[in-house]
Amino acid sequence: MSDKNLNAALAYYQAMNDKNLDEVAKYLHPEVTLLSPLAEVLGKEAALQAAKGFCAFMKKITIRAQFSAQDQVMLAFDIDFPAPIGVVRSAVLMSFKDDLIYCNEMFYDPRALESNKGQIFRQN
Repeated sequence: MSDKNLNAALAYYQAMNDKNLDEVAKYLHPEVTLLSPLAEVLGKEAALQAAKGFCAFMKKITIRAQFSAQDQVMLAFDIDFPAPIGVVRSAVLMSFKDDLIYCNEMFYDPRALESNKGQIFRQN
């Protein structure tokens, strides 16, 4: 089961890299929770709206390490943002339910992104 989840997690972040929101949507559970230092987002539509803002703002995600066990995947990655932000080292703990991402909890230092919070987490 963990290899299936790991493959789904990698495909999800590849879709984010490709800025392909239709593909991103395929991996999200209808009741997904997105937790980050800047916001908490509940539900698939809200998570897709956040992904849209995030994809428009970031340049590239580079996955550096990956681990999986049972229904969870942990990734360490770099997110490349436009100057003056640059690279933000990050990690995510993803929990799966019904073979879909049920919880996506991101870990990063939010100080470099705080002034761009509204651009990433648009309300519509």
